[in-house]
Amino acid sequence: MKVTYYGHSCFSVFTNGKHLLFDPFITPNELAKEVDVDAIKADYIFISHAHYDHILDVERIAKNTGAKVLGNFEIYNWLLKQGIENAHPINPGGKFDFDFGTVKCVIAQHPSSFMDGSYGGIACGFVLTTPEGNFYYSGDTALTLDMQIILKFTKLDFAVFPIGDGLTMGIEEAVEASKLVGVNKILGVHYDTFGFIVMDHQKAFDTFKNANLELYLPKINTTIDL
Repeated sequence: MKVTYYGHSCFSVFTNGKHLLFDPFITPNELAKEVDVDAIKADYIFISHAHYDHILDVERIAKNTGAKVLGNFEIYNWLLKQGIENAHPINPGGKFDFDFGTVKCVIAQHPSSFMDGSYGGIACGFVLTTPEGNFYYSGDTALTLDMQIILKFTKLDFAVFPIGDGLTMGIEEAVEASKLVGVNKILGVHYDTFGFIVMDHQKAFDTFKNANLELYLPKINTTIDL
């Protein structure tokens, strides 16, 4: 599968002929200033939680592309109020089949609120199964033993974990999360965007390598194969 990184926690996966975009936060990110937001392709957009650094560009991209946008029920209602009619609710425990494959919504340990402070529903992660491979995006989360349940239902090809620490898991916790879900290929996200989540890249690479795991930290606006 081809994975494009747009900075912070925003990335897309091209699989089974569809572009799947996650947590679009690009335009305010100084590190992603070279990204042309209006050129991003999306057939589906997945929102892990309501914090501004995960939803700020969703309205613009959804209206540009006509993508179906999925999030918890509170996010779903918020999307409708923004004029995004092609919205679809999904809560932890639920799953739906689409033309690219299947998405299962799972729990994440993290707060969730909209920019005005209103309740944003429960934070989520997503497990996606497709004919070309399976992957898990944890969303913003702490390390939790709930992750081990994923391995009971889905054999994963890779996982996407936050590794910037402070507000989410850090490097060491992401290594343990990788073991819980049974992956050895990990895309790291949610680092460097703000001063309090700046990360030592070499330490991250070394820590994962010492655990016999392969960490990917692609440059923003580049595409890799996973």
